[in-house]
Amino acid sequence: MATKSFMKNIVIKNRTSANSFISALENAEKKGRKKVTINKPVKEIENKEIIKKMFGV
Repeated sequence: MATKSFMKNIVIKNRTSANSFISALENAEKKGRKKVTINKPVKEIENKEIIKKMFGV
């Protein structure tokens, strides 16, 4: 999931919007999660400079 999708502000102006939002949350809660399997070697990087270099910052 992209971070922008859950970093947005939500403005609820009326009862219909509130009901839609609650329904969406309840619907999301019912959906199962996908199991993720990592099939590549993983290395934890804590050095900020290395991370910046990886992303070209």
